[in-house]
Amino acid sequence: QVQLVESGGGLVQTGGSLRLSCAASGSGFSIHAMGWYRQAPGKQRELVALIISGVSTKYADDVKGRFTISIDNAKNTVYLQMNSLEPEDTAVYYCYTLASKGGPTYNYWGQGTQVTVSS
Repeated sequence: QVQLVESGGGLVQTGGSLRLSCAASGSGFSIHAMGWYRQAPGKQRELVALIISGVSTKYADDVKGRFTISIDNAKNTVYLQMNSLEPEDTAVYYCYTLASKGGPTYNYWGQGTQVTVSS
């Protein structure tokens, strides 16, 4: 089992910044992809940013140029630097990882952290 623990959410004004962190813990696992999804009230969960194989990145169109994802492989921790935040970014942000333990891969999710951007 892989556990994901998120931190860094909160309340910020429009134009402000927040940095989310997510640490993966467990034993004997390999991370294939790690990143962030978000879910706003009444909407489906959507991809925000993802790092694949520790190298390539993928961003949602509406966060490109504002959000930056990075990973510390030694700490199994992924970060999401969010700048120029807008009220539309308000959502619960979920850490995600696709990981394996020498066999098939599984999806793992964090408990979510609330990000609220006030206008």
